Amino acid sequence: MDMTKTSTIKDAATVETGAVMIEPSATGRSYHVMHVALRLVCLSASIVSVVVMISAKEKSTLSLYGFDLPVYSKWSFSDSFDYLVGVSAAAAAHSLLQLVMTSRMLLNKCSIISSKKHAWLLFAGDQVFAYAMMSCASASSGVTNLNRTGIKHSSLPNFCKPLHSFCDRVALSIAFAYFGCFLLAMSSVLDVVWLSEN
Repeated sequence: MDMTKTSTIKDAATVETGAVMIEPSATGRSYHVMHVALRLVCLSASIVSVVVMISAKEKSTLSLYGFDLPVYSKWSFSDSFDYLVGVSAAAAAHSLLQLVMTSRMLLNKCSIISSKKHAWLLFAGDQVFAYAMMSCASASSGVTNLNRTGIKHSSLPNFCKPLHSFCDRVALSIAFAYFGCFLLAMSSVLDVVWLSEN
C-alpha cells in the first residue's frame, strides 16, 4: 500500500511540474552523455576561436620594390574577423546556456528535453548557430587566403610572409570555428533523433 501511494505521489508530481523522468535504458543514458559532451566541446571550440582571434596581431616589415615598409596587422582591421568573433562568442553563449540548463535538469533527474516544443527549439537554435558559424568561417577564410596568396597580376604582396604569426593565429581560429559548426550540426542531428523516437 505504501509503495503504491508513493508511486502515485511521484506520478502526480511529475505531471504537475511537467518534468519527464530520465529513462533507465542504456540508450537514454548514452543520449544524455553525448548531448552534454557535444555542448561542452562546442563551448570550448567557440571560446578557443574567439581567444585565438583576438590575440592575432603582429608588427613586421615588408620589402616592396627594394623598400622596407613597416606593416602592422590586427584582427579588428577586418570586418570578416569581427564577424567571426561576434558569431563565435554568440555560439559560446548559446552552448553555455544549453549546458547550464542540461546540467540542472540532470541534477533534478529529469530528461534534458522536456517536450517536443523544447526539442524543436533546440533544433532551430543549433541550426541557426551552425549556419552562422559556417558563414563567418567562410568569410574569414576568403580574407586569410587573400593575405596568403596576394592578388595575381598586381603588386599586392603576400602579407603572410612578414606576418606569419598573425596569419597562423587567424587560420587556427577559423579552424575552430569550422569545428564548432560541425559540433552544432551534430547536436541538431541528436535533436532529430530524439524527435524521431518520441
